[in-house]
Amino acid sequence: MAKKLYFCKLVDRKNPETVEFFMKKYILGLLAAVVVASCVSQQDKAMKSADKNYILKVANENFAKKKWKNALALYDRLPNLVAGTDDAPNVVFNSAYANYYDKNYKLAGHQFKNFAVSFPQDSRKEEAAYMSALCYYEGSMDYNLDQSSTELAINELQDFLNNYPNSERSKNISQLIDELSYKLEFKAYENARQYFKMGDYKAANVALDNVLEDFPSTKLRPKIYDYILKSRYQLALNSVYDLKEERIESALAFTRQVEKELPNTEYAKTALDLRGKLEKEKKDFAVVKKQTEARIATLTAKQKKEADKLAEKNKTEQQMKDQVDAEKKAMQIQRDSAALQTPPPAATFKIQR
Repeated sequence: MAKKLYFCKLVDRKNPETVEFFMKKYILGLLAAVVVASCVSQQDKAMKSADKNYILKVANENFAKKKWKNALALYDRLPNLVAGTDDAPNVVFNSAYANYYDKNYKLAGHQFKNFAVSFPQDSRKEEAAYMSALCYYEGSMDYNLDQSSTELAINELQDFLNNYPNSERSKNISQLIDELSYKLEFKAYENARQYFKMGDYKAANVALDNVLEDFPSTKLRPKIYDYILKSRYQLALNSVYDLKEERIESALAFTRQVEKELPNTEYAKTALDLRGKLEKEKKDFAVVKKQTEARIATLTAKQKKEADKLAEKNKTEQQMKDQVDAEKKAMQIQRDSAALQTPPPAATFKIQR
């Protein structure tokens, strides 16, 4: 303090106005410190108090001053104290708003919904229902994270739209739903696009088709078409022989679809460029196919000739075997016949002596 006064005296000799300026700042600083100390003391007193009215008074003052955390700390002590009283709805309602402004959207959404259910006759029921839906909207995660919160938010917003179709608050609900729906579309699109980046064109083609099926009105259709076209093109170029012709035709058909649905766009130009390359690939494959079929025909004829030759050899061997078996059978019959025609020897009797 002595140093401060000494400084002021030094300054006073040169410029008295400077002393006045610094003194005002000093006094304001002291007042601010006193106010802060008073607020801290009041908050601590309310946190330790059992007086419902005092706790509620300090909590509401904190709420009015936008001191959300202080207000919430006190509101959390009040539910049991105000249960069944006229103060109960305000405590729940203010707690929900304090959590909303403090960005505790999940908890705030639960509290607003609880308010709408617990106090159905309250004039703020519609506002609470709207804020509950808005909290779920705010709590939706980024597209690259789990989207269960986004799906839940869409359901909550749609429920509000169904329950309050004529409300002024319903005017922007459809816009919010569209925004969240686009997030789901974009996540599905990005997941499908990853297959393309990895070179898994078959999986990319299937995944991109699924995006169009799941989101038929998607704004991403031009980009999805572009990746489907490029996926089918790569599949056609790098296909196995048995599937190549079919995949070339599939890619060619899709180039025509892109030109028809997206005329005069960069995607149509890409389709036209790839069609020329696919037509060339089709002609080249037709030559390869013809050569392959000729080789297959030659090989098949050769195999048939060898098979016929082997069959003839087997037939001759079988005939020789059959002849030997027949001769053996004939000789056996002769032996059996001779045995039957030869009389048995006369019986020999011994004379007894």
